[in-house]
Amino acid sequence: MLALALSCVTVFLGACAASAADWPAWRGPLATGEAPGADPPVHWSEGQNVRWKLELPGRGHSSPVVWGDHVFLTTAIPVGEPVDPRRDSAEGSHHNIAVRQRHEFAMLAVDRGRGRVLWKRTLAAALPREGGHYTGSLASHSPVTDGEHVFAFFGSRGLYALGHDGAPVWEVQLGEMQTKHGHGEGSSPVLYGDTLIVNWDHAGQSFLAAFEKSTGRRRWKVPRDEVTSWASPIVVEHAGQKQVVVSGTGRLRGYDLASGEVVWECGGLSANVVASPVAGGGMVFAASSYDKQALLAIRLEGAQGDLTGTDHVAWTRSRDTPYVPSPLLYEGSLYVLKHYQGVLTRLVAETGEERSRPFRLTSIGNVYASPVAASGRIYITDRDGATIVLSHAATPEVLALNHLDDSFSASAALVDRELFLRGQRFLYSVSEE
Repeated sequence: MLALALSCVTVFLGACAASAADWPAWRGPLATGEAPGADPPVHWSEGQNVRWKLELPGRGHSSPVVWGDHVFLTTAIPVGEPVDPRRDSAEGSHHNIAVRQRHEFAMLAVDRGRGRVLWKRTLAAALPREGGHYTGSLASHSPVTDGEHVFAFFGSRGLYALGHDGAPVWEVQLGEMQTKHGHGEGSSPVLYGDTLIVNWDHAGQSFLAAFEKSTGRRRWKVPRDEVTSWASPIVVEHAGQKQVVVSGTGRLRGYDLASGEVVWECGGLSANVVASPVAGGGMVFAASSYDKQALLAIRLEGAQGDLTGTDHVAWTRSRDTPYVPSPLLYEGSLYVLKHYQGVLTRLVAETGEERSRPFRLTSIGNVYASPVAASGRIYITDRDGATIVLSHAATPEVLALNHLDDSFSASAALVDRELFLRGQRFLYSVSEE
């Protein structure tokens, strides 16, 4: 278990130069959901341990990222003459909403200590070509930062680099995305060293692209034989080779970071892939759940070519797999959440063995946020404002059930003794200090 955790630290912290006290991307400094060294509160409410609460303009499901004294997040703000959204039957789905109002797509920087907006930078303004799922947002891609720049991705509205003072550095336009069923966009960029990677899976020609972080110059762009997905890429390093790993309906693939060439691929995931993969201990874990339930554990040692049905697939699972929330990899355990049913399963990452029977979270509702972990505790936040805190024990125990007056779809950020929760209306700093 210790070796698995240390492997994660070596890979991701060395890649982005983040300290364990920062949360530079939506899945944290290790890209696994873990916050090493953090010790956030166990108990809170509107009247307890809320350090500050900031009302946000617009709406977004992107997660906050934290570096030093700055908290960054993106939002989409309706402007101009208000027009009520209406159901969009163009795709034949009652889950779609058409947006009939112009929006500003903006980045916010918040003072971590005082909870005040330091600056707001509008990066684009447009009437969205597509709407999205009725539970979604037009700002669902989480930003990423390296301590000098912060990078915002709005899909069809562009990719942007800003200084920590809000000054524009560069922008790149990638085209118009056409999402399956018109459900909207949501894949977040990943930063590794001086390379920024974007996944563009949609109903047109899908691709994966890498950019030089300082200039926005494109280093490579490779086509993907994929339909729409909402999974974000991760970067792993194994045996000296850096790989971009991306989930997809057709294949889970590992790409060479330097060239974009496919190193390995493996079939077996479902359609409508939303959950992002995690990696550690020389393994990659990817899951999905739509038309079927699937979880794949891939051994990276010697992985090359088509791995489907080979010994490089260390183990698989076809029940209680996640759909929207991504897996949590924590101290040798893999946590997966079947979010509609509220079933949490803890697996031994190396073998896929269940450490205990699946744990039913009877006190929380539907969950879109991915679980996070710190100080031997697991935090899971639902869309009705509840966060359950569980012990990281062989059999998880409920330590607390906390409620806030907002709806949460974004994943939490854990930094030092603070927990940041971005809701539909507010950004919360939760701390005992």
